[in-house]
Amino acid sequence: MREALSFAEQRLQINRLLLSRQLYAEGGELFLQKYGQLIHLRPSGQLMLQHLFDEHLKRVEWDEHLFPVRLYPFMASDTLSSERLIAIDANIAFGRPVVVSGGISTAAIVDRIDAGEEVTALAEDYDLSPHEITQAVFYERAA
Repeated sequence: MREALSFAEQRLQINRLLLSRQLYAEGGELFLQKYGQLIHLRPSGQLMLQHLFDEHLKRVEWDEHLFPVRLYPFMASDTLSSERLIAIDANIAFGRPVVVSGGISTAAIVDRIDAGEEVTALAEDYDLSPHEITQAVFYERAA
């Protein structure tokens, strides 16, 4: 972290890096959006694949104060697709992942599947599609 702050201050002339909206974190690494490039904040300032990172950022909703408020995680079955069936939002279900269209916790769905209930029965009970139920199960199993 100190190296990243030092790099940003010295080489990029950025003060208060930790308050910048152009700062992103992924997998314990820090990145900065500057000059239309994504810069890996290491002393070498390596450039990252902008497209891949942008796709992840499209799955974050920001409020009027520029705070992230909702995340639509990628699913193993829909890598880089636009489908947004599962959301994580601190204001819904205490921040636990839910199926967006019904607000049903993915954990609750998996508990019922593990108890032996059928996908079609759960879809009917929660007024969801069977696809939404299976995606909730995929998400929980991968998480």
